[in-house]
Amino acid sequence: MPNRLARSTSPYLLQHADNPVDWQEWGPAAFAEARERDVPVLVSTGYAACHWCHVMAHESFEDARTAAEMNARFVCVKVDREERPDVDAVHMAATTAMTGHGGWPMTTFTTPEGEVFFAGTYFPPRPHPQVPSFRQVLAAVDEAWRERRGEVLASSGRIAAALGAATPASGDVPGAAALAAAVEALAAEEDTVHGGFGGAPKFPPSTVVQFLLRHAARTGSGLAAGLAERTLTAMARSGMADQVGGGFARYAVDAGWVVPHFEKMLYDNALLARAYLHSHRATGSPEHRRVAERTCEFLLADLRTPQGAFAASLDADTPVLDAAGQEHAVEGATYVWTPGDLVEVLGLDDGPWAVELLGVTEAGTFEHGTSTARLTRELTGEEVERWSRVRGRLAAARADRPQPARDDKVVLAWNGLAIAALAEAGAVLGRPDLLLAADGAARFLVEVHRVDGGWRRVSRDGVAGRPAAVLEDLADLAEGLLALHAATGERRWFEVARGLGEEVLDRFADAAGRLVDVADADPALTAARGGAGASADPSDGATPSGTSAAAGVLLSLGALTGEARFRDAALTALGAVGPVAADAPRFAGWGLAVAEALADGPREVAVVGAAGDAAAAALHRTALAGTAPGLVVVRGTPGEVEPALLAERGLVGGRPAAYVCRGQVCEAPTTSVEALAAAVQARR
Repeated sequence: MPNRLARSTSPYLLQHADNPVDWQEWGPAAFAEARERDVPVLVSTGYAACHWCHVMAHESFEDARTAAEMNARFVCVKVDREERPDVDAVHMAATTAMTGHGGWPMTTFTTPEGEVFFAGTYFPPRPHPQVPSFRQVLAAVDEAWRERRGEVLASSGRIAAALGAATPASGDVPGAAALAAAVEALAAEEDTVHGGFGGAPKFPPSTVVQFLLRHAARTGSGLAAGLAERTLTAMARSGMADQVGGGFARYAVDAGWVVPHFEKMLYDNALLARAYLHSHRATGSPEHRRVAERTCEFLLADLRTPQGAFAASLDADTPVLDAAGQEHAVEGATYVWTPGDLVEVLGLDDGPWAVELLGVTEAGTFEHGTSTARLTRELTGEEVERWSRVRGRLAAARADRPQPARDDKVVLAWNGLAIAALAEAGAVLGRPDLLLAADGAARFLVEVHRVDGGWRRVSRDGVAGRPAAVLEDLADLAEGLLALHAATGERRWFEVARGLGEEVLDRFADAAGRLVDVADADPALTAARGGAGASADPSDGATPSGTSAAAGVLLSLGALTGEARFRDAALTALGAVGPVAADAPRFAGWGLAVAEALADGPREVAVVGAAGDAAAAALHRTALAGTAPGLVVVRGTPGEVEPALLAERGLVGGRPAAYVCRGQVCEAPTTSVEALAAAVQARR
């Protein structure tokens, strides 16, 4: 019989609905049951695209004997980390504090009040030399709870106190000297052989690249420009990039970017599409333009839902039938090739050429003699067209293979990032299909994710889920809507974005004005943090933190509206980013990018002209092509007063005009595309 996950909106939780484990979702009912039974709560956290989550599920959660022990000794809770980032963040902090590392699946045990007292990640079904089996862990935790309760409660209290005391310090807003120092620190961490930063595993440093591009635009730094270009080019030609189908896997397991962990996440691809677009906008690189377009096309082809929003991810594993007709999950099976595969699909002319170009070897670069596809050299001249034809044939052949599963829940924050990328790409590259996709996603989110006056973090099949939106949801959605407003001039998107900014200030700021990640504290998470209120981590990871994302949006809203409250709140948020930026700039990429915008003003452009006027459209396109950090663009008709940046801006000599401003104090308006391009640092 299905367990209590059967009514969930999370595909990850639904994957476990038929387990013999009596799973239930995180919530007050689970902790109330634990108090009534006087047993601990076992919390298993993961996500649908996670390879090792599937492994542990097959080995342990589908095993009747293991499930019986779990059900007898614990209240068992399944958490989708993508639905409940607040639970994931607190429990991951506990896990890393107790074990020195973290990851998914994450296994934590709490008291009935919610205090964590034991934690780990993947546990195998049988003991290894240095790792206990999962059933050994279950027995040991149960024994400790029954026989040594005082020790357990003392331990959980110490952990909770430590988590509650770990409040990030505020510091100075990163200024010119700090921004330059961050570039130098990043240069010292560059992998000068393979590109990127640090060693294996290698994750795409999307927000760091945005900071470097903005720093280069503001200062002319060749060091920053080179770091960004080399990193983006290395990733573009890597095995982490899907050379055939477009888009990127979540990370590379090796320093050389050869073998990816094959899951494909919406957030990575949205952020990377925007980074490559901004690099092309700054440098004119045709390679980076191609990557930006193909990544956007991947979003539309593989992640767009029937409702017009975007699904969370594609799985790392592909279901494959063995000789006996049994289905097995095989990582990467959709994507890898042998030399024989390529010759079979492409023939004796293009096949050997593709084998050499894509680094496909007889020995293989992955598993079982297969290779990932990567571009081993720069394509020049006619090779670009040849590769385009070959790529299409390979894509058609690959479409006949088994395909990975898709986690089709819609995450508010990640869709906001996708809207920003698609809106900008559509406007800058002249792709109305991308702009239309951004508009469709925005309409869906506003219609479905706003419920009873509050925002919901997720939806599935057009139905909003229960989890409330967190800070990053409101901030990233506002980021996307401001980009869509800049691209289209549709006032509705500015108004929704301003409302989101106001909600951030009203519901996500503490008494000192510091932003927190959740608006309403969860009692079990409060207990896990020793009674401390909602936490806020200003560090950027795979996505911008809620704090840095909100800082960028609030700064832009201040520029558009002229309201000091938005700009002041952005400065407070950047103060929280400052210590992270000083200590570890790789984990403050978007915060540093926002600080670059602040250092530049940011510059504001109001384009005024009649709707449909070709000269106004040309000025608008030029403004959108500007590389000035955090450039704020608004287009309107004479007489408009909202946003305030448009107020009292009129035609010049009866002709459309552009006003370039800082703090709504403007230079003389111009009707010249060339003059505007120089003012916003747009390539001509």
